Amino acid sequence: MSFRLFTRTPRRPFSNPVTERQWTAFKQNKRGYWSLWLFSFLFLTSLCAEFIANDKPLLARYQGETYFPIFVSYPETTFGGVFETETSYRDPFVAELIEEDGWMLWPLIPYSYNTINYNLTTPAPAPPSSDNWLGTDDQGRDVLARVIYGFRLSVLFGLLLTIASSIVGIIVGAIQGYYGGWIDLAGQRFLEVWSSMPTLFLIIILTSFVAPNFWWLLGIMLLFSWMALVDLVRAEFLRGRNFDYVRAARALGVPAPVIMFRHMLPNAMVATLTFMPFILNGGIVTLTSLDFLGFGLPPGSPSLGELLGQGKANLQAPWLGISAFASLSILLTLLIFIGEAIRDAFDPRKFLS
Repeated sequence: MSFRLFTRTPRRPFSNPVTERQWTAFKQNKRGYWSLWLFSFLFLTSLCAEFIANDKPLLARYQGETYFPIFVSYPETTFGGVFETETSYRDPFVAELIEEDGWMLWPLIPYSYNTINYNLTTPAPAPPSSDNWLGTDDQGRDVLARVIYGFRLSVLFGLLLTIASSIVGIIVGAIQGYYGGWIDLAGQRFLEVWSSMPTLFLIIILTSFVAPNFWWLLGIMLLFSWMALVDLVRAEFLRGRNFDYVRAARALGVPAPVIMFRHMLPNAMVATLTFMPFILNGGIVTLTSLDFLGFGLPPGSPSLGELLGQGKANLQAPWLGISAFASLSILLTLLIFIGEAIRDAFDPRKFLS
């Protein structure tokens, strides 16, 4: 009798051959692959914006006690001041009080997106200097800090809009394609009417009735952005609803929602995933356009569109327009390259020999 020694083979990162093939194809697109890494680095860096650009020190030491102003709000009396209000650490009087019996550890950029630099040697907008690396805007706020916070706000807004609109679009497209008939006919007629409306003008009209904020804009833009994936998902469900495995599942009494979202949806996700980066791009561009026109986020918000508007209004300060243009160009270009790489990775024609 012979005995065989069984050893467990190490699990590979992509055990599914199809997924491994798609990831290999994605990496072969060097432009999209490195764009993904660069975008991930920039986005993760922007998520830590409070630790990079802030008008509060990361750490303060005073009279033997350690304080964390970036996390906790301390009154000025804590450091020997007069007022019970929150400490303004950029106040020369407060800074002198702390440094007499302690020290402060400042972030790399000692300004937040709404911090006004009152120590400018030239009228605002001030040109780039060792204190403000990209200069200041027309209100004396640091441009680099506003770019970092604006980058994060734009990407988060675009991601939330992409996820929400994809969920709604997939559900609507799946229902239309699976059931067909009068449901599909009525849905298509509604889509034709709804998609023919001038989206940007309607958003401007709606935002004029309410004081817009992040969530209001997200909800208003969701009303029009969910249609991008409906046709793709509908076509996949119309094609797949008569496949043998779907007809067998119906014969076995499997509920329609289970058939749609467990068995048919994975086949439709290929086209959906390839289109998502372009939806993200569209959301960011629309938010920037609204902020540029003055119908977007509330005044003072870290917005790339608002920075573009300042560049247009202050042609004598080219660093404003150049900073906003460069930030948007890099962001949108990276997303386009990533979308093209995802499209190539999911394209079955790339694997035909």
